[in-house]
Amino acid sequence: MTRRVHLNDLQLLLLAGASQRENGSLIPLPQACALEMPRLSKALASLVRRKLIEQRTVHDDSLTWRVDGDRKVGLFITAAGLAAISAHHAAGQEEAQGSDVQPAPAAHEAEAETQGKSRTSSKIASVITLLEREGGATLEELTGATGWLPHTARAALSGLRKKGHVIARTTLEGTSFYRIVPEAA
Repeated sequence: MTRRVHLNDLQLLLLAGASQRENGSLIPLPQACALEMPRLSKALASLVRRKLIEQRTVHDDSLTWRVDGDRKVGLFITAAGLAAISAHHAAGQEEAQGSDVQPAPAAHEAEAETQGKSRTSSKIASVITLLEREGGATLEELTGATGWLPHTARAALSGLRKKGHVIARTTLEGTSFYRIVPEAA
């Protein structure tokens, strides 16, 4: 049994975002992290110290976290980081005994390398279908359709934005709705 590692919301968001990328990079950071800049360095240092992420030399500017002389350094999730987020999701499932909660895609990313990405792809397809509705979808609807935790659903929205989807957020009576909007021609 994998020991559950305590992760705060910011660390979970960072690891979830990286776990959903093929290259495992934390960069670019999820949009929600921009509001967390004062805590970001501390969270990253903790993840590096616990070997949940590692620093690697990169050649792509878009993956650069910092520059050390003439060396560009990026941040990448490790196998231990994937295991930690998987254990976190599994523990969340145990706490929600009897619910319809399914493990987040981060729990299956290592498997996806060898088995294909059909499970994650079908969840992303469900998310896109919900977001393409005229009224869009709430975060609660997205998590209900996928079984993901809210931070994973938000990371998926960031991933869709990165892939070129324009996602608008509107608020009605205190509830946020997310919707894919056609790009202006």
